[in-house]
Amino acid sequence: MCHIRDGPQGCNFLRQRAYTLLLMGRVTVIGAGAWGTALASHAARLGHQTTLWAREEEVAQSIEERRLNDRFLAGVALPATLRATTNAADAVKDVDFVLLVPPSQHLRLVARMLAPLLSESVTVAVASKGIEVATGKLMSEVMAEEMPGARLAFLSGPSFAKEVAAGLPTDVVVASDRADVAAHVQEMMHAPHFRVYTSDDPTGVEVAGALKNVVAVAAGACDGLGLGMNARAAIITRGLAEMTRLGVALGASPLTFLGMGGVGDLVLTCTGPLSRNRTLGLKVAEGLDPREYVASQVTVAEGFTTCKAARILAASKGVDLPITEQVYQVLHEGRPLLDALRELVSRGGKRELEGIG
Repeated sequence: MCHIRDGPQGCNFLRQRAYTLLLMGRVTVIGAGAWGTALASHAARLGHQTTLWAREEEVAQSIEERRLNDRFLAGVALPATLRATTNAADAVKDVDFVLLVPPSQHLRLVARMLAPLLSESVTVAVASKGIEVATGKLMSEVMAEEMPGARLAFLSGPSFAKEVAAGLPTDVVVASDRADVAAHVQEMMHAPHFRVYTSDDPTGVEVAGALKNVVAVAAGACDGLGLGMNARAAIITRGLAEMTRLGVALGASPLTFLGMGGVGDLVLTCTGPLSRNRTLGLKVAEGLDPREYVASQVTVAEGFTTCKAARILAASKGVDLPITEQVYQVLHEGRPLLDALRELVSRGGKRELEGIG
């Protein structure tokens, strides 16, 4: 019997069984950050012919020669079958399935670069989580503009990269307005240790995936100030209400926020020690300048930018996002953290599910 403590080697039989269940194919992952590398590692271990595109030559070279991505996913041995390259045209040549995993603010440029290189039959799944600051648009809107008519899906859910790369049990959701596209992604990526659920609500999955990072900054600050577990639970729950209000205003189903892309990802990101956004909140509580801290990091805490974009999008829809507003004020306007806290707790009484039902 396989136990979690046995690690990925002890669970090899699960992977071997998964190989027989999946449609083998040619997969390319665009973006060699921690999450992109983990997804590429997973695809390669499932038996897919997998290529990882990296912007940095040294990252691609390290993966090819040493089976390591020390820059973004240190300490994780990568499959011998995983190929890495910096040549985008070579990376997507004759592929069946492409996963886009750049930082959200770079997705438009990446999609624009790839659009003329992909055939119409290729399924494209986006695993970036955020809202474009310059336009206030969701990733699906960005993709519709840059890859009109493409077979698009959006992958999200509670999934720390290191745990996925290590083969630990993970559940995610893939959303598309086309059932056949969501099913194709599920077929390509599903395994006993990486369960993929499907959804027909990409807007809800995207809003949840973006805003949970903002709420995680607030949760980290709450922990850093030593306000206790009651306060953290309140931040998580009221953060879920904010996510749902914005999603519903954009046409999403409120039930989506009770799933993997909503509650699942929110709880993980707000409580897990591997969360970059929670760590950002902790550092702010320690007195660090958020801009300086973010600039010093190799990896991206998406909540830093998303709070700005979500604030603009919510204003355009008349949606109240009090936690997001205070995270924005602290991160971008220099408001003292305790002043932001006072602003939140001094708000008048509200109906709990106002704006959701």
